[in-house]
Amino acid sequence: MDTDERIIATSESNSDKALDQTLRPQTLAEYVGQQKIKENLSILLEAAKKRGQPVEHILLYGAPGLGKTTLAHVIANELGANIRVTSGPAIEKTGDLAAILTNLSEGDILFIDEIHRLNRGVEEILYPAMEDYALDIVIGKGPSARTLRIDLPRITIIGATTKASLLSAPLRDRFGMTYHLNFYELSDIEDIVKRSAGILNIRHEPEMAAEIAKRSRRTPRVANRLLKRVRDYCEVKGDGVLSRDHCFNAFAMLEVDESGLDSVDRKIIELIIDKFAGGPVGLNTIAAATGEDMATIEEVYEPYLIQLGFLDRSPRGRIVTDIAYKHLGRKNTRKQEKLV
Repeated sequence: MDTDERIIATSESNSDKALDQTLRPQTLAEYVGQQKIKENLSILLEAAKKRGQPVEHILLYGAPGLGKTTLAHVIANELGANIRVTSGPAIEKTGDLAAILTNLSEGDILFIDEIHRLNRGVEEILYPAMEDYALDIVIGKGPSARTLRIDLPRITIIGATTKASLLSAPLRDRFGMTYHLNFYELSDIEDIVKRSAGILNIRHEPEMAAEIAKRSRRTPRVANRLLKRVRDYCEVKGDGVLSRDHCFNAFAMLEVDESGLDSVDRKIIELIIDKFAGGPVGLNTIAAATGEDMATIEEVYEPYLIQLGFLDRSPRGRIVTDIAYKHLGRKNTRKQEKLV
């Protein structure tokens, strides 16, 4: 299965973009969850406004779908600033970044998504822009080369990454504030579902917001996507109201269970149980048995299974836990055999 086609995929699909724009909160007050970050940001933004200075450069990191892009837009709205959005892979040459920087105005925000994917040459152009509000351009080559410095307006750069460890130390050190977005509490996800349902004029039975939240992997993007798919089912099969029966039928059709696992997640767990007696089994063996790429299993499927406590990593390989056996309604016979 294409990982982008999974209903519970945390990566942003093309169909998500219009929905994200509609549901995106505009202020910190509207932004649900991440309470500690919101409190720190409110102080930072208020202090910057009182001084009449741009906010320090901000780094946001965390898993996909947790609201890094949304938070960048909220910061811009709170400051009344214009925001320019780009991404690390889109800036291929130093000239591309130079063109973006010279077209910004005082107090503007440049949001760079996937900032860890900037190439080294582009990254080095960013250093003086962040530190000295200046752009250093090398003219010529060899012994006759000279550096031309162009002053830039005082701007704020907000970087977002899912892999903070891949950022170079010099770039990471130039961010004045770093915020780690954690997975959301279930109550916060439930509030997000209710807010989204209100914006989209979706009628629902009270407990259905909690049922969608339980299956959302504690990720707002997944919650909003599930809400949209369940709404479609209820409009076709019912009267448009998210009732218990129709919602559970929709979950069954989408193959998403109460813990947010889909058919691929269950396939990986069941394969380790049935073919390898619950483990331990190496990642390359799992990849060969499932036909999936090793990197895809390690970066897309495994993190949530480990987060739930369904999989353990050991020096000898992956092991299915008792919690996973219980979730699947199966007995861990391996443990019983060891006791005999």
